[in-house]
Amino acid sequence: MARILIVDDDAALLRLLSLRLRGEGHDVVESASGEAALGVLDHELPQLLLTDMRMGGMDGLQLFEAVHRRHPLLPVLILTAHGTIPDAVKALQRGVFGYIAKPFEARALMAEVDRALQASQALGANMPVDPADASPDEAWREAILTRSPRMQQLLAEARQIAQSDASVLVQGDSGTGKELLARAIHAASARSRAKLVAVNCGAIPENLVESELFGHVKGAFTGAVRDRPGLLVEAQGGTVFLDEIADLPLQMQVKLLRVLQERELRPVGAEKTVKINLRVICASHRRLQDEVAAGRFREDLFYRLNVVSLELPALAQRREDIPLLAQHFMASLAQRYGKPLTAFAPGALELLAAAAWPGNVRQLQNVVEKCVVLATAPLIPPSLVQRALSHQVGDMLPFDEARREFERDYLTQLLKLTAGNVSQAARLAQRNRTDFYALLARHQLEPGAFKTAP
Repeated sequence: MARILIVDDDAALLRLLSLRLRGEGHDVVESASGEAALGVLDHELPQLLLTDMRMGGMDGLQLFEAVHRRHPLLPVLILTAHGTIPDAVKALQRGVFGYIAKPFEARALMAEVDRALQASQALGANMPVDPADASPDEAWREAILTRSPRMQQLLAEARQIAQSDASVLVQGDSGTGKELLARAIHAASARSRAKLVAVNCGAIPENLVESELFGHVKGAFTGAVRDRPGLLVEAQGGTVFLDEIADLPLQMQVKLLRVLQERELRPVGAEKTVKINLRVICASHRRLQDEVAAGRFREDLFYRLNVVSLELPALAQRREDIPLLAQHFMASLAQRYGKPLTAFAPGALELLAAAAWPGNVRQLQNVVEKCVVLATAPLIPPSLVQRALSHQVGDMLPFDEARREFERDYLTQLLKLTAGNVSQAARLAQRNRTDFYALLARHQLEPGAFKTAP
């Protein structure tokens, strides 16, 4: 069984796809738009994304590009009408795993889904859906590939820590795998049958943080048309992973501390509190000790979160893992892109092992993907590795593109919070309705896609 996210603005087709996939035993999450799908991916990572090509607002290819930047190893299948097959073929060249022509036969659909899920399993981007399918000793951490003694010691400590409910602080540079370690701790714990809810504290606009974490009740503010449980309540019985906790505003640090002390929270606008039962794992690429010393992070919250601390080493400190990781990425990405690659040529792995890797495992994955895409022979030569390494400096998004991406994420959060109420969203953004509609049009966001069904 796998978790599959399906995206289509055609309700009938969405229902048909869901029935087909559930009939094969898969766990299905439905989204009626690309924007809604990105919201789902903020909180959980499926094994496969299946989306229609032509949709109102964000189309399938735009959705793929947004997803690929955040989760480059998540296979994406695109449904396409016969008239748009040339577009689908171009999409394959950009990294889409495959396409399915409409109208489709059930057998053809499931064959392509099975092929994508096999690739997803090989990519190792997710923990197994059913830990019983993996080795009992390794299932909890199978997404973390290592032969480094330093990492093995860290994983042994993590497994021991997982047996308690103690709060854990995971520190390490960007790209070292902090979320993977958090998921491994959750999978090894007694809470593994419940959800792990991942929250990127730095990605939530400051004026929305309290509502996102604690939830709100209907009528709490103009546009709050329904009760909405927060992410902490969503993690009830399981684990909440608060990534980039150092980015949490000081005012919210006070409120979070109170919640952790009292094990209860009050949704925005509510009169009654809600009891919570969850485990907290936090992460930061900045050292919280330094943030406390600088007055940017509360000392009392730091001690509450730092019951146990784990520090992930940089990739340069575990160089023995570089060949293992590079070969793993090469094999899985070759399958994804349909490339007949077999290995790195002599000298190529040595170049990878000697590189600086300021971006750590995430950067290594990116370099290997460039090599796989550009490879024209079964062996990846040193010259191609050198070329991919030399282009890393140019990987930063241009300022205008980064600003557009931030704007789209911010507007999406507003529309989700207000259930598509433009007046309330514009008020929260402190923009007049005309300007706000112009922003929505610029990013092809349709407020109706966020409205709650009656």
